[in-house]
Amino acid sequence: MIDIHCHILPGVDDGARTLEDSIEMAKAAAAQGIHTIVATPHHRNNQFDNYREDILTRVDELNRILEEENIEVNILPGQETRIYGDLAEGLSAKEILPVNLDTPYILVELPTSTVPKYTNKLLYDLQVEGYTPVIVHPERNSELLSKPDKLYELVKSGVLTQVTAASLVGKFGKKIRNFSHEIIQSNLTHFIASDAHNVHNRGFIMQDALQEIEDTYGVELVYYYQENAEFMIAGGSIVGGVPERIVKKKFLGIF
Repeated sequence: MIDIHCHILPGVDDGARTLEDSIEMAKAAAAQGIHTIVATPHHRNNQFDNYREDILTRVDELNRILEEENIEVNILPGQETRIYGDLAEGLSAKEILPVNLDTPYILVELPTSTVPKYTNKLLYDLQVEGYTPVIVHPERNSELLSKPDKLYELVKSGVLTQVTAASLVGKFGKKIRNFSHEIIQSNLTHFIASDAHNVHNRGFIMQDALQEIEDTYGVELVYYYQENAEFMIAGGSIVGGVPERIVKKKFLGIF
């Protein structure tokens, strides 16, 4: 299994604090069946900045240590960049790091409560430049939660999204769990990832989430998300179902 969103690099953001924490997270990931992790430290989120070259150096160092510890988890470089107006310029200046260095995929984080007015145009401009923006955890954005048509319009325009495993199983509350399922039902997400920060209150939970998907929607959807993660790190094309507008309705007693 591949996890495309994880805060496993030590001492760079609100994820792993120490190298020991990183090792502990890698062991927990391996126990979940995860063999490859994209390290995605926060960048430009008004609290943490982690630049492309620094991330590459730290990923190499962590891989060396995990190999010494005989932990069979491979770390790939990535970055979770908070959306900002000059993001395209950051790519040109080699500040922003696409997933696995040279793929077209860029993980983009929206603010917690809003969708900036320039979002649609910026993400469109990135696509014109050959990049594929992936909005991480859209289910936890309160504006998208209250106005899901905005998410539909983004996905319809070619933007991809990633839902967090913990959201699917209710770790962020019932509303976010329900919205996560609505996103899945409406073909508005393309990846499931852990967004793990530690092994205590922000763990991987990937097996539980994928089991819930299998039980609710069938094993084919599990394969779809797993294959998309493989395509992402290889720089391949992601093809999703036709996006649909979210219609509030009861579903199998969940809502």
